[in-house]
Amino acid sequence: MYTLLVADDHPMFREAMVGAIAAALPDSRVLEAASLAQAIAQAEAQEELDLLLLDLALPDSEGLAGLRRLRETLPWLPVAILSAEQSRDIVLEALGLGAVGYLPKSTPRDDLLAALRQILEGQVYLPADILRRPTARHAPTDAAPTTPSLKTTASAPAAHGDALADGISQLTAKQLQVLACLSRGESNKAIARDLAIAETTVKSHVSAILRKLGVNSRVQAILTAQTLDLDDPRFPPR
Repeated sequence: MYTLLVADDHPMFREAMVGAIAAALPDSRVLEAASLAQAIAQAEAQEELDLLLLDLALPDSEGLAGLRRLRETLPWLPVAILSAEQSRDIVLEALGLGAVGYLPKSTPRDDLLAALRQILEGQVYLPADILRRPTARHAPTDAAPTTPSLKTTASAPAAHGDALADGISQLTAKQLQVLACLSRGESNKAIARDLAIAETTVKSHVSAILRKLGVNSRVQAILTAQTLDLDDPRFPPR
């Protein structure tokens, strides 16, 4: 049995979410909070809490400040963002802060419930349609590069950039394709379908990508991919 907490200040939306989750996961228990303070208090009172669904517009928390506070106060608690905000930069920043998923409120009910199941099974869920958009920092160019090139910032240590470039150079053509799919938020099943390979092969490629990039999780690989130019003819079309 799963225990979830929905933190949203709109009663009708919370009620709809609770009803949808109860119908899809009949053995689950769903708690409600109308503010960040209530969410923290409820989470601290629970012996077991599998997932907190956090709105980004709570009355006592604006934007990602609530996620930051939760990560500091309850680092053990998996938090997924449930928000009307659909900025690609916000999605990536939420991931960087430790969110295990990002669910736009406009997501169709069936897709939303499938995403919740994916998160509860220990996977990360990202909205692929949002990740396909260019970031404000990384606008598309007219000419696609022939090879992935690193986009390091002035504040990033040169040694880190060199190590990352070395890791990218070790990836095979197929692993680069898998990494491109990861950066668009695709699941292993979707990647297998797009690249016409077995899902077990995708898992093997993902493991190799993590090892070669020197990262420990799929989320870190996705964040790393966002620093690369992946608009390359060798990658599947967006």
